[in-house]
Amino acid sequence: MEERGAELARAWAAAIAERVFVPMGVHELERLLRGPAGRLLDPAEPDARGVGEVLVKAHLTDPGVLEATFAVFDTHLPAGPRLTALRGEVASGYARALRETTLAEQERLAQAIISAQAQTERAARQSEARFRAIFAKAAVGIGISDEHGRIVQVNQALADMLGYRQDEMYGMRVPDMTHPSDPPEMWRLYEKMARGELDHVRMEKAYYRKDGAVVWTDLTVSQVRDEQGRPQFNVAMIDDVTDRHHLQERLRHQATHDPLTRLPNRTLFTDRLAEVIATAAAGDRIGVCYLDLDGFKRINDTLGHDIGDRLLTMVAERLGECATERGHLAARMGGDEFVILVEHSTGPEQLTELAEAALATLDKPVAVGRHRLRVTASIGVVERPAAGADPAEILKAADVTLYRAKAAGRGRWALYDPYAVAAEVARYELSAALPDALDRGEFSLVYQPIVALPDGKLQGLEALVRWNHPRLGTLTPDRFIGLAEETGVIVPLGREVLWQACREAASWHERFPGSDVFVSVNLAAAQTHEVSLVGDVRQVLAETGLPAARLQLELTESALMTTSGTPLQALHSLADHGVRVAIDDFGTGYSSLAYLRSLPVHTLKLPRQFIEGLGTRASDGDTRGVDERIVDALIRLAHAIDLAVTAEGVENQAQADRLAALGCDSAQGWHIAKPCCPDELDEHFAR
Repeated sequence: MEERGAELARAWAAAIAERVFVPMGVHELERLLRGPAGRLLDPAEPDARGVGEVLVKAHLTDPGVLEATFAVFDTHLPAGPRLTALRGEVASGYARALRETTLAEQERLAQAIISAQAQTERAARQSEARFRAIFAKAAVGIGISDEHGRIVQVNQALADMLGYRQDEMYGMRVPDMTHPSDPPEMWRLYEKMARGELDHVRMEKAYYRKDGAVVWTDLTVSQVRDEQGRPQFNVAMIDDVTDRHHLQERLRHQATHDPLTRLPNRTLFTDRLAEVIATAAAGDRIGVCYLDLDGFKRINDTLGHDIGDRLLTMVAERLGECATERGHLAARMGGDEFVILVEHSTGPEQLTELAEAALATLDKPVAVGRHRLRVTASIGVVERPAAGADPAEILKAADVTLYRAKAAGRGRWALYDPYAVAAEVARYELSAALPDALDRGEFSLVYQPIVALPDGKLQGLEALVRWNHPRLGTLTPDRFIGLAEETGVIVPLGREVLWQACREAASWHERFPGSDVFVSVNLAAAQTHEVSLVGDVRQVLAETGLPAARLQLELTESALMTTSGTPLQALHSLADHGVRVAIDDFGTGYSSLAYLRSLPVHTLKLPRQFIEGLGTRASDGDTRGVDERIVDALIRLAHAIDLAVTAEGVENQAQADRLAALGCDSAQGWHIAKPCCPDELDEHFAR
């Protein structure tokens, strides 16, 4: 850390000395900067504003010092939120220290002038000489006005600052020297001082020069009273801070605008949204279009971030024009997300028309270098009364609505629906709770018997996972498996399910040694891509003592058909080890029969939707019906390539009878047996 601090201080000192005059040697400056450099590199340092104070106290007050400082930060400090915060804190500390120094100097000078002027009244000649010397030679502008606000004296510095001759300014009235940026309270304070209610006023104010240019000043006005305490005249101390003001404006712009697209950033947008809500009158409405580019990550990954950045710039330009020509504010929220604020909405129709216009302007091809790109976007639209609204809730609702649009097919907008958003929020909360739930052991297994047809002998038990949620109760897989796949929790969850199922199956075989019942465990597609799959399964079998032949792994047809390379080798390795492999929901995907024949599969499982029509009479009087013909064909196909068939979702005896007649090997479903806890399985084993 010390060596890095010395390196940063060395580069920092060199950059400052190269840009501005330094009132000390470079080596001395380097020693001065070592302490601040160490604080900047220390991630535990809570505040960097003191760095700016060090620069000002060393008389490094030229605006180029701060610019050189930030240039060194950009090349020597890691990019990210902390760098942005450091820049802001250093600039804040620098500006505050510079202002305090200026004000202190002004105060000392003002006191000297006031003192000299008072002495002039009591001892004219001696005090007049002193006052004139201070007044005429002061580097800051000084103006004296009477109790009516008419200027009676100015020094040369003030005349030069405002571009007048001294005699041209005599007789000008202070209240006439207004600027559009003057806050209303400024002139109210001046009037109070003119009435003798205040002794001094201090503020930053802009003046027009004679040539029309604008000068920003640090202004302090003090009142001088006569011996009876009545207001006599006002002394104004005016320091030109135009360079500092412009620097602060640039820093403020950088803090509130995106450096890539130059659009307002999240900070400015949320501040503006909060301001609109805070000042809303009864009946005012507000709207937000939250936009996310579709497939932008793929562009970044395939064409590179440079192309991605240039594309974002062009998208921002189009969205900015689309918004500003309608009088709205467009901002970049980060990444490929943008937002448009409608401050005085006339209703949802205005917002949806704006969303359509945004989609239309993005639909036109974009030429980026030698690439011709077309981009689409998904937009979440929120429109509601402004009074009493919560900015965070509006953005949250817009964000969730955006992803509803994306889920509906992309390249479209969706209007806020409180019920749909509530469902999405609940879904997100479940997703966020999954990892901790796994750590707390909130998942357990129930088992659904698989029996032979037609004799009903117990062949196997399918392990079905349940989430014992502390607040929502027992949740079935349809509530959380999709979330686990999206978040990646499916891999550790699947590993835990496999371990629990094998441990409990081993205990059954120990208590019922003559049983050849297998346990069937669902395997997610993501698990097949884990290089540790074969090792994990073998380790679980070894630790639990379950024979490999008593374990069946189930994969959906769609997952198995996309399995190739290393995942397929893993399945072959497991099958060679004796583990059974089954295809779940067979017939709902797009299987290649040639590919199916080469897979290490032992069983096909027919889904519920094919079983539902069995045992019922079709409208044309054919007792078999379409479902029966499909099931018959699938069973014949499976037997032709030496695969067993298990029917799922058997709900009644008629279905079981037809399946047995068609030659189906086994079945499961609520008619056969409902899923039950491990301690309820003894009866099934006994039968």
